[in-house]
Amino acid sequence: MLVVAAIRDVTARKQAEAALLQSKEALSLQKERIQVTLESIGDAVITTDARGRVNYCNAVAEALTGWSRTEAHGQAVSAVFSIVNEDTGEPVDDPVARCLSEDRVVGLAGHSLLINRYGHEYAIQDSAAPIRDREGALLGVVLVFSDVSEQRRMTREISHRASHDELTGLVNRREFELRLERVLEAAHNDHSEHVLCFMDLDQFKVVNDSCGHAAGDVLLGQIADLFRQHLRETDTLARIGGDEFGLLLEHCGLDQAKRVVNILRDAVAEYRFAWDDKPFRIGVSIGVVVVNKDSRSTENLMHAADSACYMAKEAGRNCVRIFHEHDAELARRHGEMQWVSLIQKALEEDDFELYAQLIESVDPDSAIGLRCEVLLRLVDEAGRITLPSVFMPAAERYGLAARIDLWVIDHMFRWLAGQPEVVDRLELCSINLSGHSLSDHLFEAQVLRQLETTGVPGEKICFEITETAAIANLNNATRFIQTLKSHGCRFALDDFGSGLSSFAYLKNLPVDFLKIDGAFVKDMVEDPIDLAMVRAINEIGQLMGKQTIAEYVENAAIRDQLREVGVDFVQGFALSRPQPIAGILKELQSVAAL
Repeated sequence: MLVVAAIRDVTARKQAEAALLQSKEALSLQKERIQVTLESIGDAVITTDARGRVNYCNAVAEALTGWSRTEAHGQAVSAVFSIVNEDTGEPVDDPVARCLSEDRVVGLAGHSLLINRYGHEYAIQDSAAPIRDREGALLGVVLVFSDVSEQRRMTREISHRASHDELTGLVNRREFELRLERVLEAAHNDHSEHVLCFMDLDQFKVVNDSCGHAAGDVLLGQIADLFRQHLRETDTLARIGGDEFGLLLEHCGLDQAKRVVNILRDAVAEYRFAWDDKPFRIGVSIGVVVVNKDSRSTENLMHAADSACYMAKEAGRNCVRIFHEHDAELARRHGEMQWVSLIQKALEEDDFELYAQLIESVDPDSAIGLRCEVLLRLVDEAGRITLPSVFMPAAERYGLAARIDLWVIDHMFRWLAGQPEVVDRLELCSINLSGHSLSDHLFEAQVLRQLETTGVPGEKICFEITETAAIANLNNATRFIQTLKSHGCRFALDDFGSGLSSFAYLKNLPVDFLKIDGAFVKDMVEDPIDLAMVRAINEIGQLMGKQTIAEYVENAAIRDQLREVGVDFVQGFALSRPQPIAGILKELQSVAAL
């Protein structure tokens, strides 16, 4: 029995030894697999003991930190893993120490920078997590981090492109307005004073047109560099569009700002730009507005600076103009700039509305088809209606008139195209054109395209051009009229008689109708001179084979007088008031039903 027991003991011991050996081999194999895994992953890995001493780092961690595994072993992790904030350069809290003290997973704040053993810098993102045994006791920390330098560089580049002008490297209009908003908020909070400037290059178009856009681009870059030389680091210089620059002088009084902008103006005046051995003199017009606690909004400030800059140009160019609230001319320009924003919004969001007013034969028994003049109204968010006489001066001054004319033509043609049964009985639909449209070479092609795409018959359309606009653009007006008449369209010369050279130019304009200036019509019953003017215009028109239309017919007495004079058509409140185009549709349908 003793022998059997001894054999059993020996067997059990051997089995235990075999099991222990097998367990050690399994643990060794598991450890090897873990290390192989850690070496294979793309992230850097450092593990520490419970005191924050390094006991392992993989090859990626060695490459990033500059510490070999042997050298790092036993070192405090803060010695191996040195990180700072990339914006401020200040040290960042050790994530391993925080993980050990707070006993939780800790992530690095954004914009962390690893400074390795040799001073090389890497943008990183990382996390530190506790290592525990089976009973949950804290054994140490595993720190995992990765190099995100390229991603962060691309992010910065994208952000820079979004806020900067690619050509000059200056901040763009969007970023400039954000900075102005921040400065305005500061002015309201601490009553500080700042200055906003708009700077528009003089003679830039000459360079661009004579030498090409490449020359213009080089010029803009050189002017931007010239401006930078005379500004503080705290000043914001921006390219806000075309050849326009914005300048924000923070914590700067008006007197100091005057000195700065005069230095900039003189520097540009002395500068000579050369392209292909051609020298050019460049100037700059500057508008200045103070930003203080009384300033209302960034939009208001931008409009004020733009208005002052425009006035500087009108004053003879290469001038500086300061915006003052009580400057009547600047206030008018400022008001126009506010209308510019409203007009642009209306064009983009269809805030305009089409109205129409009937035009009738002076003879009530005449059986002519229905005629009307299309009128434009601007409707704001509160439903208030604004007449063109209020906003068109700003539209013409700032180059928006042709866009408004195209909006009217596009919407009116599409409306007519949707009413074919009415178009058949419509005799004439009159549409007003700005003189600026006559000078726009693309405008003519766009009108012809609308005629073609909508299928509206040209003979149903009459374009009205004011006498003063036609005379000011005589060659363009004549060409435009002849081209559109070849497609069946007819033309009326509006406000005829308001110019001093009306009759002299009339022979050269192939129009079909003369619209007698309402200033003569409305008082013709009481004023014999106005009556004589109406008679003269009508007689000359009839002699030249043109039909006449009298507007501002406000009562029956005027209509009777016009019938006696022999005018062909009348238009005014005595006959009908302007109404939305849908109302005219009812008129057209009633005519169609007859």
